[in-house]
Amino acid sequence: MTAIEELAGSDSYRAVAEGRVLDLVDGGVILDRTVFYARGGGQPGDTGSIRWDGGEVAVVDTVRQGGRLVHIVESSDLPEPGVAVEGMIDWDRRYRLMRTHTALHALSGVVFRDFGAKVTGGNMEPGVARMDFELDSISVEFGREVEERLNAELAAGYPTEILSMPRDVALLDPDLIRTKVNLIPEWVEEIRVVDIVGLDRQADGGTHVRSTLEVGRIRVVKTESKGKSNKRMRIELEA
Repeated sequence: MTAIEELAGSDSYRAVAEGRVLDLVDGGVILDRTVFYARGGGQPGDTGSIRWDGGEVAVVDTVRQGGRLVHIVESSDLPEPGVAVEGMIDWDRRYRLMRTHTALHALSGVVFRDFGAKVTGGNMEPGVARMDFELDSISVEFGREVEERLNAELAAGYPTEILSMPRDVALLDPDLIRTKVNLIPEWVEEIRVVDIVGLDRQADGGTHVRSTLEVGRIRVVKTESKGKSNKRMRIELEA
């Protein structure tokens, strides 16, 4: 199987890249080089467009199928294998997701540091997200306290660094797997680590901003109990 160069993991700020069509699958296009991020780890897949000499098609989602990154399209007018193309993500949507994702990591860092609670789940859309924690109780007051602490940390301007380490080494560090259950697939040999230096450090494959200053302020809009030792906080980016 031909290797696909996925650029989102090494450069989250890149919005455009040239490549060639490797294959066409039912409802999708596979490129040898792409800036699109495939849905995973609670982060939605990128949307955007693929352009070539004589045509353009909208990408409505990006997913992983059989280990390959697939650009999902809603058109039968597609470039043939071997054709040179330009892939362009919806940058405004991606950047909002990057800010949202970094906000979630910072939230995880604050709650783990100050209250010792691990993450039991999470999900996000551009600008809004939820995170579940292993807590015995939760309240509106608790949400307000976490919001205040989190915004103070975001304003401190922690830098974000991307690291890579062998799986067997990474799994020896309990702080890298912040979720209650290790969700990293067995086939992943190199673990990508997102380090918000001084605040949060954990294994993650998603896209992030370079500094917590780029996140801006967030609001905890709701706190919920989802069962014993499973409490949820919903957040959103302020305008």
